[in-house]
Amino acid sequence: MKKMKNRLTAIAAVAFATVLACGVLAGCSSDKGEQKAEQPEQTAAATLEGKSLNIYCGAGMTKPFQEIADAFKAETGCEMNITFANAAQIQTQINTTQEGDFFIAGSADELKPVSDHVATSTDLVKHIPVLVVPADNPKGIQTVSDLVKCDTLLLGDPESTPIGKIAVKAMTDAGVMEQVKASGAITTSTTAPQIAEALAKGEGDAAIVWKENAGKDGLTILENSGMENYVKTVPSAELACAADADAVKAFSEFLQTETAKNIWTKFGYELV
Repeated sequence: MKKMKNRLTAIAAVAFATVLACGVLAGCSSDKGEQKAEQPEQTAAATLEGKSLNIYCGAGMTKPFQEIADAFKAETGCEMNITFANAAQIQTQINTTQEGDFFIAGSADELKPVSDHVATSTDLVKHIPVLVVPADNPKGIQTVSDLVKCDTLLLGDPESTPIGKIAVKAMTDAGVMEQVKASGAITTSTTAPQIAEALAKGEGDAAIVWKENAGKDGLTILENSGMENYVKTVPSAELACAADADAVKAFSEFLQTETAKNIWTKFGYELV
């Protein structure tokens, strides 16, 4: 009887030790599970701290793209170094320095002069050219063909800006380019925002700018003017000389988020 009691005591001790060991293991397993569960809740902010991106962007997109860049920095901690300039200046800088991570261009055509340095590109939003006039429209302009009435027509420089090239194309197709050019009415500027600012100040009779630049007091966008035939798209081009693959990938993905898309549309762009 005494031997049986001792045996039962030993069995109980082993069972207790086993339960205790399982409890410890379960506790360790639980801790690991909790750690794994917590990981997805961590933000990506720390992952890009100390990293930076060097980005070229068309000057006409300064306001929306700066806001997008600021939102990405706030979310990830990545420093955003942005050069806003006209297409020709950006193309020269990329070809000369062979440095940079992205080129946010006014149209796909603007990537051609730097095609050797473009790894991939993705269309972001529609870039819509419009014909605008002062609110009182003293020359009675309604379409591109009416631009022959202008004493002063404000256009982008066709040698350096996408909007300038588009304006020349539209006027040539309408059969008025040579007539307007011969009249001496054309005044050019290097960026679409400068053109819109000048027209809003009463310095011209009409202008061709991007839709997002035309939302100024005292300006009217003319519907069905013929410019709707020249809609372009804004591409995001990843450059082959990009220095940090992780930062480039993260920003490319951010450009497809609702946050980025909502900023574009807030400034009058239409999604692709």
